[in-house]
Amino acid sequence: MTVLTLRLELRRSRLLAFWLIVIALAYSAIMGAMYPIILDNAAAIEQYMNIFPKELMAAFGMSGSLADPGIFFNTYIGSFLWPVLAAIAAILLATRPVTSDVERGWSEVTLGTPLTRVQSLGASIITQALVLVALAVATVGGVLVASMVVNAGFDAGRFLAASAILWLFAWAIAGVTSLVGALTLNRGIAAGIAAGILIAMYLLNVVAQLQVDLAWLADFGLFKYVATTELIDDGSVPWMSVGVFGITALIGWAASLVVFARRDLLA
Repeated sequence: MTVLTLRLELRRSRLLAFWLIVIALAYSAIMGAMYPIILDNAAAIEQYMNIFPKELMAAFGMSGSLADPGIFFNTYIGSFLWPVLAAIAAILLATRPVTSDVERGWSEVTLGTPLTRVQSLGASIITQALVLVALAVATVGGVLVASMVVNAGFDAGRFLAASAILWLFAWAIAGVTSLVGALTLNRGIAAGIAAGILIAMYLLNVVAQLQVDLAWLADFGLFKYVATTELIDDGSVPWMSVGVFGITALIGWAASLVVFARRDLLA
C-alpha cells in the first residue's frame, strides 16, 4: 500500500467528511451551550420526565437526571445524534471502495496497476477509520468548546475518552458494511442490508428496555454497548464496549479483505 493510494482515498472522502464534521460540530456545540439552561431547569425537566414510564424513557436513552454530565451527553449525543451520524458516515464510506467502484468501473483502473486488491481496499479501510475518528472527536469537541464558553465545568479528559467509544461504535458499523459490500458488490443492496441490520438492532434494544423479561435481546445489538455515562461521570472504562466494537470492526474489515481478494468482480 502506498502513501499515494492513502492520500487518494482521503481526498475522495474529504467532502463527505467535511460536511458531516460541520453538522456534528454545530449540533454538539448547541447542546453544549444549552447545558447551563438544562442545569437550571433540571427539577422541572425531571418532573416532566416522570410523567412517562421509566422503561419508555430508558428505551430512548433518557434515564436519570439530565443535570448529570454523563447522562446529558449520552441522551443528546450518544443515544440521539451519534448513532445516526455514525451510520451515515460508516455506510457511505464503507460501500464506496468496493461496491461503488466496481459498479463505475473504477476498480478496473486501480487494479490494472501493480496495486493489489488488498492494498486498494486496505487504503480505503484506513480512510474509513481515520474519518470516523475525526468525526467522533469533532462531535465531542463541539460540546467541550461550547461548555468552556458557558463555564459548564465538563471534564475534558473524560469527554475525549468517551469519543473513543463513539468511533469504535462507528468502526463496528463500517466493518460489517465493508464485508456486506464485498459479498454483494452492489452499493444499494449493501447499504440497505447494513441499514436494516442497524434498525433491527435498535428495535431489539428498545424492546429489551421496555420488557424486562426480554432484556437479553439487547445483547444481540451494538446499541447496548454505547456506554459513555459511567466513563464521563466516574472514569470507568467500559471494556465490554471496547471489546465488542473493536472485535466486530476487525473481523468485518479482515473478512472483507479476504472476500474481496478472491471475489470475481464480473459475477
